[in-house]
Amino acid sequence: MSTTPAPVVPALKQTALNATHRALKAKMVDFGGWDMPVEYSGLIAEHLAVRTAVGLFDVGHMGEIQFRGPNSLAAVQRITMNDASRLKDGQAQYSALLTPEGTFVDDILVHKLGDNDYLLVVNAGTKDKDYAWIRKQVGGMPGIHISDYSSYYTQLAIQGPRALETLQKLTKVDLAGIKNYWFTFGQVAGVYNTLIARTGYSGEDGFEIYVPSDVVTSEKVWNAGLEAGTEFGILPCGLGARNTLRLEAGMPLYEHEITDQTNVFEAGLDRWLKLEKDSDFLGREALLAVKESGGPARKLVGLEMVERGIARDGYPVLNEAGEQIGVVTSGSPAPFLKTNIAYAYVPASVAESKEDVFVQVRTNKVRAKQVSTPFYKRIKK
Repeated sequence: MSTTPAPVVPALKQTALNATHRALKAKMVDFGGWDMPVEYSGLIAEHLAVRTAVGLFDVGHMGEIQFRGPNSLAAVQRITMNDASRLKDGQAQYSALLTPEGTFVDDILVHKLGDNDYLLVVNAGTKDKDYAWIRKQVGGMPGIHISDYSSYYTQLAIQGPRALETLQKLTKVDLAGIKNYWFTFGQVAGVYNTLIARTGYSGEDGFEIYVPSDVVTSEKVWNAGLEAGTEFGILPCGLGARNTLRLEAGMPLYEHEITDQTNVFEAGLDRWLKLEKDSDFLGREALLAVKESGGPARKLVGLEMVERGIARDGYPVLNEAGEQIGVVTSGSPAPFLKTNIAYAYVPASVAESKEDVFVQVRTNKVRAKQVSTPFYKRIKK
């Protein structure tokens, strides 16, 4: 009989709304160590609710890291690829934390709260790694205080063409006056000092709001959001719809389109790369070398399946001769577009040729055409 103790399996982390999700009979899954809802009424229904009306997501598992002090901007500039010096108070930008090789530690949102105050929102599965990496890179700089406030916030995402009308019922803040990638503070559902950001991960208009993470407050705001959106057909939405929405909208996912082995040019995210900014930053020299050498050897491309078959994450991408030339990073049916789509890395020469490729779907070699991305782009009113 073995005396070796059984390995200790760490308990899954939970957001403040865990009991609420279970009461709604959500299907729960392990997502990066978090017990999270993948769907409630069904992925397709939830996806279409966001595209046509409004959906509500619990994204309380995301990480929030705050920089305070007179050297805050210098620290943010050192570790991010975008130019945070361009931000005005109340403005946010998409950016990324990079390794010295110009590859991804994580992609993030940077919010400027004030001249000496910045909030970085990072991905849930990488939060602890990100925080340790940030502390290692700039934690020793004078005049800066870096804090992990992730456990203080419940973050809710209200997304869709009726998101503004839904949230406006819960606040006196003029939501129409908040531009895309800007934010403000106000009272929401009776909760004071709520951060209200016009951001999201769905490709639709919408807002992400940050309230205290206690169960009572979190449930109060969640329930108020569902009630406010009832007339528009609001649905609670899980991670399944969040993934298909972001894929249609061409938004990258860490450990899929972006990894610590993927550089910014390969991923096609160089529109947010500011090599010319005054501050030096990690990864700059490596990325300059890639640019000066003529560009990356491979590129991320969008694929639409021409023949019957779904390209799934990790499936091989083949040329006409059946030789593997790349790999699918994300793939699924696109509920709103009613087709099967994928992202894949292929040689730069193949990407530039726009030629058809093939995806190995189990035992079948399935043709796919290269298409421009994002696959879906909302019509702005």
